[in-house]
Amino acid sequence: MATTDEVYRRLREYRDELTLPSGFAWPEISAGQILMMMSPSTAHDFNAIRLRRQLDVQLTAGLLAATTGDVEDIGHGVLRRPDVFVYPEAEFEAAAERGDAALDPHAILLAIEIVSPSNPENDYEGKMRDYPAMGIPHYLIVDPRNGTCVHHWAISVKNGVPTYEGTAPYVFGDKITIAEWTLDTGELRRYKKAAASG
Repeated sequence: MATTDEVYRRLREYRDELTLPSGFAWPEISAGQILMMMSPSTAHDFNAIRLRRQLDVQLTAGLLAATTGDVEDIGHGVLRRPDVFVYPEAEFEAAAERGDAALDPHAILLAIEIVSPSNPENDYEGKMRDYPAMGIPHYLIVDPRNGTCVHHWAISVKNGVPTYEGTAPYVFGDKITIAEWTLDTGELRRYKKAAASG
């Protein structure tokens, strides 16, 4: 019988050898499964870029805001691709020099996910399980479907399961302070409703 680590390594090898059909983003791995996702929409990416730009002007030397890259916790069998994350530049550079295919999630200071209409449970459930287990201290969910955000922080372990203790809801238009950064959600845009057919 294969161990969790062996199952993860097989999934990772399979994922890295995939030829993705048009319209699909690089898959994530969680809970012993490869998670296939559609490529993000322009509206999704617009919000990610706006948030990254806000962070860029506030980050102290040595930190950067990224909108691409795998983060991997082999011990938990998880590989994720946050929409926006704050990461030490030196860690990013060291991983690039080593030729690492993924970054260490324990160095992430903030992860932001922009909810996609097709799979909101990935951000509200899967990443709510994975991000505290990976030691990510701040997790912000931005939901353009309804113009809301939720900031999660303060990891604690209950019954052997890491979870966020702190939770604060917001609506688009609010300013959100996370650590030493402030994000103006008034710059974000809600998804347009699909045009009615017929």
